[in-house]
Amino acid sequence: MKPVVAIVGRPNVGKSSLFNRLIGRRKAITKAEPGVTRDVNYADCEEKGRIFTLVDTGGFEPAAKEGILRQIKEQAILAMEEADVIILLMDARTGPTPSDRELVEMLRKTEKKVIYAANKVDARSLMDLTAEFYSLGIDSILPVSAEHGLGTAELVDAVLDSLPEYEPVAEADEWVKVAIVGRPNAGKSSLLNRLLGRERAIVSEVPGTTRDSIDTPLERDGRKYLFIDTAGIRKKQRISRRLETYCVVAAIKSIERCDLSLLVIDGNEGVRTQDEKIGGLIEDRGKACIIVVNKWDLVEKDTDTMRVYTEAIRSKMPFLSFAPVVFVSALTGRRVEGIFDTIDRVMEEGSRRIPTSKLNQLLAQFTKAHRPPAYRGREIRFYYTTQVGTAPQRLAVFTNYPAGVPDSYRRYLVNRFRESLGLTDVPLRISFRSRR
Repeated sequence: MKPVVAIVGRPNVGKSSLFNRLIGRRKAITKAEPGVTRDVNYADCEEKGRIFTLVDTGGFEPAAKEGILRQIKEQAILAMEEADVIILLMDARTGPTPSDRELVEMLRKTEKKVIYAANKVDARSLMDLTAEFYSLGIDSILPVSAEHGLGTAELVDAVLDSLPEYEPVAEADEWVKVAIVGRPNAGKSSLLNRLLGRERAIVSEVPGTTRDSIDTPLERDGRKYLFIDTAGIRKKQRISRRLETYCVVAAIKSIERCDLSLLVIDGNEGVRTQDEKIGGLIEDRGKACIIVVNKWDLVEKDTDTMRVYTEAIRSKMPFLSFAPVVFVSALTGRRVEGIFDTIDRVMEEGSRRIPTSKLNQLLAQFTKAHRPPAYRGREIRFYYTTQVGTAPQRLAVFTNYPAGVPDSYRRYLVNRFRESLGLTDVPLRISFRSRR
């Protein structure tokens, strides 16, 4: 494992701003209000040839005993347990607080290497503000400004000096990137935790708990998965705060990053308009998809319920007709393990290479059975086809009039190729090109 560096501290001291400054891009959410970062956020960094994983955590409240604050506290503790180096970030402008003191005492009891930093030292004239922190009994405090970058180079040097030795091993990118997407409170984080077999994302009945997209690697039966747990995508008219707007953008970007999306639907509520829109985002980007109907334990069922439910999904989201539908309960764990088998099947299907000779044999068969309509009084001829990409599966058909092939005929060819090639669970794109 790469060395892990965790940024911890009480709420609103600038942890996410520092995280973004150090990774050199805007990955974590930053906003001037307490409690914005609720999940643990990871990113790989490389400085001066040294590689490490930087971890941003939610605001740590040592006294938190219930509700979501308690869960944030537990997440911060987990991050500290995983870390090789800990940056305790404090607020130079407010000075040391009882929570800072308690955190210092907690970190003294660990065997971790701890770097103490005071943020919001936005000018050289504010350097003296850090002197108060020596009353906490620490040996050294680094003044930094996450907003302006002052002192961050010295902070990085301190991190590099504290890192354990690490020799990276070059290996192929074999990770299957799986984005977990859906409306708020559909059970995405519960599903992630169940898939991982441990609590990784905060689970709460409050919609919108997961705000950042967070990546979690998992190796299972020799296969490698990278789960991307995304913020719930809300209807536009319900996004009243800039913070939630960023969450939507983050979720959309997660779909673009992934190889496959798990579209989580609340089985107790059924398919809603927002589910359809999220499904449209997945299809538009050509991503493989598994529709996960969660909370199935709460649905009144008979022997025909699954079939009726599946037909309702197909009716409302015909553009995802290829997506397998699985029924699970993240709460009880029922059928969750089967998601891995479905992921493996879909990924194998999506990466399959198809011989050009077989494609051309099928094209001749399909066009003989059903000719395309004439284009401006001229016959449309198809010369040959070839596979031009995978994930999604993409075929190029060469013809004399690419612009003359109607969408209805494109759909005809997609359906026939899909059936004949056994590409029933993945998206298939066909483009028409001129031979010249």
